[in-house]
Amino acid sequence: MNETRRDRDAEGRARNARPRDGLGRPLPYGAPGVERQPEGIVRTPAQTLMEAQRLLDAGMPFHAHEVFEDAWKSGPGDERELWRGLAQLAVGLTHSARGNTAGGARLLRRGAGALAPFAESGPYGIEVAGLSDWARELAARVESGPTVDAAAEAPRLRR
Repeated sequence: MNETRRDRDAEGRARNARPRDGLGRPLPYGAPGVERQPEGIVRTPAQTLMEAQRLLDAGMPFHAHEVFEDAWKSGPGDERELWRGLAQLAVGLTHSARGNTAGGARLLRRGAGALAPFAESGPYGIEVAGLSDWARELAARVESGPTVDAAAEAPRLRR
């Protein structure tokens, strides 16, 4: 029997230990990569938004997506769709920057739709309407144009 050895974390869950680039693409073992975001970090909403904005501005939307994913998994149930929508925007930007125009556009639109119920309240100072407009506009551009630069396209999360 030919067993393939898998990277595992301390609890035995499969984890890919390969280094990754700024857009989350795996690199060969031993290559220098971008430090990964730790998983399962519980942050306040303000901390989540600040860290995600830092990563977006640095052209690392894949990593910002992981920060939003932590918030959606650890936050209150009534905010789950807010954080998931923001994660979808970040991963949509990731796919768009990687050249996956169809997937990027689809995720940008899905994220904008998930944020729609929060447009009036704008929780935590999040510019929901502006983010939705940004996502729809970027989705239209990536479907018909070249790959985008993630840092140049980084949205502003808060007013």
